[in-house]
Amino acid sequence: MVAATAGTTVLGAFDPIEEIAKVCQKYELYLHVDAAWGGGALMSPKYRHLLKGIESADSVTWNPHKLLCAPQQCSTFLIKDSDICIQAHATKATYLFQQDKFYDATFYDTGDKHIQCGRRADVLKFWFMWKAKGSDGFAAHIEHIFGVAEYCVAELRRRSPAFKLLMEEPECTNITFWFIPPSMRDINQNSVEFWEKLHRVAPKIKEHMMRRGSMMVTYQPLRNYQNFFRLVIQSSEVTNEDIKYFLDEIEDCGKDL
Repeated sequence: MVAATAGTTVLGAFDPIEEIAKVCQKYELYLHVDAAWGGGALMSPKYRHLLKGIESADSVTWNPHKLLCAPQQCSTFLIKDSDICIQAHATKATYLFQQDKFYDATFYDTGDKHIQCGRRADVLKFWFMWKAKGSDGFAAHIEHIFGVAEYCVAELRRRSPAFKLLMEEPECTNITFWFIPPSMRDINQNSVEFWEKLHRVAPKIKEHMMRRGSMMVTYQPLRNYQNFFRLVIQSSEVTNEDIKYFLDEIEDCGKDL
């Protein structure tokens, strides 16, 4: 089995699904695509190219409560082979799923198809939401939040050297960056001293914002990268003006560090 990712949690990165699918087909490997975060981009003709080749997957995970803002919890698991969940999970427990029913138990006893057995029909709320907004409404949502993310990247570049992007060309609406206080802008960015100091900046700024009660934003390290801010744009209520306020607030909170 091969698992590809369409929209990683931290960086919002997309694997080249089409190329991976060709390898899987050649060697008869099962291909699963984790599109829990990035799957919503399929709703937009402008951005669905990010998931090119996903139709070749044997199964796909997609969480509409993430990029599409459906009410939590709303997860979907799409499979090509309708029998595979029965083969993998069914226990045919006689105290729950009698096998001598007058109807096809393998089709109607859905609880025997997955590990959890009993579960709400999460997809129903997504169905109602789709009926209300329509495909055009979802497309407009996706294109708005991607547009705001692109504006944010442009604004971060414009405000250099105060801000430094981790990913110069983000693929999704995850924007990762550092704020460099005025006191650090003359330090060699290739030095250990610079990165040790920068690692402490994001936690201090977040603390300052929380004490002010102005806003919250997550930060984290990743592999060799020191603590950086991770802004994830998800709601279509977010505007370019909000981004300006957000970056102004970081600069104000970090100006004396």
